[in-house]
Amino acid sequence: MDAPEIRYARSGDVSIAYQVLGDGPFDLVWTPGALSHLDLAWEDESRARFARALAAFSRLILFDKRGTGLSDRVAGIPDLEARMDDIRAVMDAAESEAAVVCGVSEGGPMAVLFAATYPERTRALVNYGSLPRFVRGPNFPWRQPKHEYLAEWEAEAHVWGTEEAARAWLESQGLETTPEAVRDRARRDRLSISPGGLTQLARMNAEIDVRAVLPTISVPTLVLHRREDPVPIDGAHWMAEQIPGARFLELPGGPHMPYYGDWQAVVDAIRDFAEPVSLQAARPYDSVLATVLFTDLVGSTAKAVELGDRRWRELLEQHHARTRTELRRFRGIELDTAGDGFFARFDGPARAIRCACAIRDAINELGLEVRVGLHTGECEIMDGKVAGIAVSIGARVAAHAAAGDVLVSQTVKDLVAGSGIEFYERGPAQLKGIPGDWNLYAVTSAT
Repeated sequence: MDAPEIRYARSGDVSIAYQVLGDGPFDLVWTPGALSHLDLAWEDESRARFARALAAFSRLILFDKRGTGLSDRVAGIPDLEARMDDIRAVMDAAESEAAVVCGVSEGGPMAVLFAATYPERTRALVNYGSLPRFVRGPNFPWRQPKHEYLAEWEAEAHVWGTEEAARAWLESQGLETTPEAVRDRARRDRLSISPGGLTQLARMNAEIDVRAVLPTISVPTLVLHRREDPVPIDGAHWMAEQIPGARFLELPGGPHMPYYGDWQAVVDAIRDFAEPVSLQAARPYDSVLATVLFTDLVGSTAKAVELGDRRWRELLEQHHARTRTELRRFRGIELDTAGDGFFARFDGPARAIRCACAIRDAINELGLEVRVGLHTGECEIMDGKVAGIAVSIGARVAAHAAAGDVLVSQTVKDLVAGSGIEFYERGPAQLKGIPGDWNLYAVTSAT
């Protein structure tokens, strides 16, 4: 099988390189680890053999994530939400309505987020050699502290693309370190990402935390991990326990990357899980991960009295028009309008935050003040609307917002790592009717 044609999908204003090979009965989207390069991968016989094996039973869709390989380089740090959009863009370009989505290593969290957000397009989820976060955190002891993680990647960036670094990586995967192999590996590293890009990627990964998303996954899920993988297997096992109905499969040996070592066992595990699941009739999903947004005008009653009915009605119409303009611009879905407030949902928290800030600024131009609250969680779908505890939490967060505030929950903050959005911690709050303390954060910058 020759290397397939390189094509490009548009994800916003970014071009994402992808390939399609095989003609199996279901689509399999391979979400790569930190680095990939579609052209150079076919020069590595182990990777090429692995891809051909997957394509023997599926229609395999490969892509380079933004900022890496043949995809566009981007300014700043690519956030998880934008990278999740890249999966959707590639699937659209490849005319894939639904697929088994495989998240590998660093690609795991974006695959998790995609499966939870778009269950109708995810026949099943496979996570290999990955964790929901990459640094140690509260109730998550399986990784190193953040400062150690960043220091390790900074040191890696200093020698990136050198034969010294290439040799160390080859040794870690149990591969030969002949002069030719070392030179080839160093070249692939340099062409896959720059040292600065590697540092930016590490900084984003240090902030990622999709633990809150795990219980919202409703598609069949396999968590696959090698026993001697340097990524701690206990953390992967814990992750599987948080996903309803997920299967956990431990494979013997190592190394970390699936196409080295006993690669056939990895292929067999994916095939044995994905084939029966993907060939079943698609089932409707009654829940989805969504970000809910609530807006409320501040001091509207006093303003209405001041202006009188006719002028207030005209001003309220302008408020509604400007709010709807921003909702359309940021792909928000209006769900309800009650008096002078809006209720909307989004398929990404960063878009929701930027929309909230744009609404606030647009309404300020009318001489009015608005407060906004946002939360991301599992929402029940009912006749095109959404309901459930996540909606109630969003409304309660909004109730804590002051004039001009865009206030978000901890979950929202965790999911926009790398987006450039900045927050001020408001501290814990009691949400009416919701158990426990909830950490709330005010958006200070959404550029």
